[in-house]
Amino acid sequence: MREFQNLDEFAAAAGEHLGYSEWLKVTQDRVNQFADATDDHQWIHVDEPMAAAGPFGGTIAHGFLTLSLLSAFGPKIYRVNGIKMGINYGLNKVRFPQPVKVGSKVRAGAELVEITDIPGGKQAVSKWTIEIDGEAKPACVAEWVTRFLA
Repeated sequence: MREFQNLDEFAAAAGEHLGYSEWLKVTQDRVNQFADATDDHQWIHVDEPMAAAGPFGGTIAHGFLTLSLLSAFGPKIYRVNGIKMGINYGLNKVRFPQPVKVGSKVRAGAELVEITDIPGGKQAVSKWTIEIDGEAKPACVAEWVTRFLA
């Protein structure tokens, strides 16, 4: 994990790749819990027998589940010390080029694209790529906007 002592040190890393998270196995239980939390029970996610005969050969994770894993991956890639808080400000662009089959392992990599000053801190735009172990295409590519308040 990369650790920055303050916002200025973090800002100096603009344009750099920040690292990768550990691999995380996507289980059917996690997919089912996400389906319950979001009320999205589409058969490609939760009906294992039907999905086995479907286009992906089994159940797949929701795209938004894959995206939401950034919250878990982020603190494992980097940390900024000396701040009051980091705030999820939104996303500029999100794409899901490859579905994540249940049982696959995924990890995230982050690149700090841009830092701008805002009142009380800095706003960061980072490019996140969620990879699938053994697959050429990523599961998700997203530009994440975060505000760090000093």
